[in-house]
Amino acid sequence: MRTKSAVVVACLVVGGLLTGCSAGTGGSEERTAQELLDEANATMSDLKSVTIEATTIKPKGDTFTTRLTTDLDSRCTSKVTWGEKGAALEQIRIDTTDYVRPNRAYLEEWSGKEMDRAQNTWFRAPVSDAKPDSGLSECTRDFTSFGTAKKGEPTELDGTSAIALAVTDKSVKTGAYTFYVATEGEPYLLKVVYKGTDFHTTTTYSDFDKPLKVKAPAAVDVLDASSLGR
Repeated sequence: MRTKSAVVVACLVVGGLLTGCSAGTGGSEERTAQELLDEANATMSDLKSVTIEATTIKPKGDTFTTRLTTDLDSRCTSKVTWGEKGAALEQIRIDTTDYVRPNRAYLEEWSGKEMDRAQNTWFRAPVSDAKPDSGLSECTRDFTSFGTAKKGEPTELDGTSAIALAVTDKSVKTGAYTFYVATEGEPYLLKVVYKGTDFHTTTTYSDFDKPLKVKAPAAVDVLDASSLGR
């Protein structure tokens, strides 16, 4: 059973709030909100690479940001940054291997102890070791949607014409969503905004099908995570 938080976090922060698989025909004025999302979903699902960036703001002002560049399969890079102190966790995933680099602020906040040196080491571990609450990103994205879509006003995002689509869902009683789908060129999903009493999240999509450069860190900078605590 879906929980409200699972729906919001999984669908907004990790970025999949689209629908079905059938492509529409005709202009955006002729199609329903559902048809526009269907077409965007099909387009996004066919991508070979994309960059997804999100900023989340909680009621007390706490924030975190994410940036993920992925082939939507098994190769991706990500960075998550929390709060004013700049605690950050970088990740490179290549097939079955994760390379993870927490910065000094992250380690200090996690351990409650100050460090007396810089932290530039990457830690290597099998993807199978990643836990659901580890803060690590999956490279895959499931572009699906829920709720009821309603067509909004035409707009423009970074010079691209788009249509706003309002989406509400009975299982999420704390807020609502707005999807922005390109209406010129390819019908990409450009942005998703969630506004609620629990938090606000803005997710943007860019670099569609741009060449993806994902490579392992230099061996001299890598430590096998299995060696920790020995």
